[in-house]
Amino acid sequence: MVEAKDQGRVPFKIKSNVRNYFALMTDAHLDRERVSEYNITVVASDAGSPPLSIKHTFNLKVSDVNDNAPVFPVSIYSANVAENNSPGVSVLSVSAKDPDENQNARVSYMLEQSEIGGRSISEFVSVNAESGVILAARSYDYEQMKELSFIVRAQDGGSPPLSSNVSVRILIQDQNDNAPQVLYPVQTGGSLLAEMVPRSADVGYLVTKVVAVDVDSGQNAWLSYKVHKATDRALFEVGLHNGEIRTVRQVTDKDAVKQRLTVLRSHNGRPSRSASVIVNVAVADSFPQVLSEFTDLSMYDKEYNDQLTFYLVLALAVVSFLFITCLLLIISVKVYRWRQSRILYHSNLPVIPYCPPRYSDTLGTGTLPHVYNYEVCRTTDSIKSDCKLDRAPSRFSTMERDVFPFNLLFLPLAFLRRL
Repeated sequence: MVEAKDQGRVPFKIKSNVRNYFALMTDAHLDRERVSEYNITVVASDAGSPPLSIKHTFNLKVSDVNDNAPVFPVSIYSANVAENNSPGVSVLSVSAKDPDENQNARVSYMLEQSEIGGRSISEFVSVNAESGVILAARSYDYEQMKELSFIVRAQDGGSPPLSSNVSVRILIQDQNDNAPQVLYPVQTGGSLLAEMVPRSADVGYLVTKVVAVDVDSGQNAWLSYKVHKATDRALFEVGLHNGEIRTVRQVTDKDAVKQRLTVLRSHNGRPSRSASVIVNVAVADSFPQVLSEFTDLSMYDKEYNDQLTFYLVLALAVVSFLFITCLLLIISVKVYRWRQSRILYHSNLPVIPYCPPRYSDTLGTGTLPHVYNYEVCRTTDSIKSDCKLDRAPSRFSTMERDVFPFNLLFLPLAFLRRL
C-alpha cells in the first residue's frame, strides 16, 4: 500500500481513485494577484516497516484571467487652469492601475459622453488614451464658464474588457482681462449732459455718483476712483471706493459755471486696467443760464467732430481720385497699343524696299553689261502672292536672263520667279 501526501499549507489536495494512482487537485480558489506560483512537494510512502518513501517537488504557475478592473487611486481629480489659456495646454493627468498582467493590464483612457451648455465635452477637453493626460481643447473664458466637470473612463484590454470611472473637476481661474465699465453717467456723443450744483451748495454737497462695474471677480473687480483732470481741483473730490463726487469747499460766485471733471476708475488686478469718464457740472441756480453757458462747450465738440469728418472725407476723395486716374491711364495705354496694331495690320500704303544697285562689268565680261533697276511695291496683305519681274530687253538672249536678288525691308517675299 502506497500513501501520498503534500507538505505545507497549500490550496491543493491529493485524491486517489485507483490503487496506487493519485491525483493532485485544487482545494480552494486560486488568485494569481495574491500568489502567482506554488512549489508543491508530494511524498509517497509504503506501509512497510520501516516505511520507505520518496518525494517530488512541482512548480505550479497560476495563469491570469481578466478578473480585475482598473482602479483609480482617488475618487475625484481637481485642477486649476487660468483663463485665456492656449489650446492644447496640459491641465492634469489621471492614472489607473490594473493588477492583472499582459494585455489584461493594459489600460486606456477615454471621455464619457456629456454636454456642457449644450455642447459636447470633447469641444472643451481631450484625454490622451495612453498616458491619461487631459488637455485643454480651447481657450477658456472665466466670464462665460467658471468650471468644467466630466468623467474619465479607464478600460483594460481584456476580453471582455473591464472598466472604471473617475470624476474630474477643472476650476477656471479669473484673469484681469476686462476693463471697468461705466453705468452712470451715460456717455453720449450727440447730447451734452451736466449735473447742476446750486451756488448755495455747502461743503460735502453730493453732485453725482459714478457707477462702474467690472465683470472680473475677486481682487480684479475691486474698483477705485480718483479725479484725473478738473477745471477746479479745489472744488470737487471723488470717493475712493464709492465714486461719489462731492464739493470740497463752499461754492462762490467766482466759480465758473462750466466745470468738467475727468474721473479715472481702476481696479487692483495685475496688470491694472483703467478707464475714464467725463462728468460735466454746471454751477448755477437757473437752467437758462446753464443752457447758454454750455452751448459754447457743445459747439466746440461739434466743431472738432466736423473737422475730423472733413479730413476723413478729404483723404477718401484723394485716394479715390488717384485710383481712378491710374485706372484711366492704364486703359488709355491699352487702347492706344491696340489701335496701333490694328492700323499697321490693315494699312494699304506701299512700302518701298531698298534694292541694291547692280553694276556692269566695264570690260564686258559679266553676264549683264547694263544696269537694271527695279522698284517693287507690296502691301501687308500680299504675304502669299508672287513677285514677277518683267522680261529683259529683246537684245539679250534667253541665256542672259538672271535672277536679281532683292532685299525687301519689313515685308516677306514668298516666291521669286526666274525671268
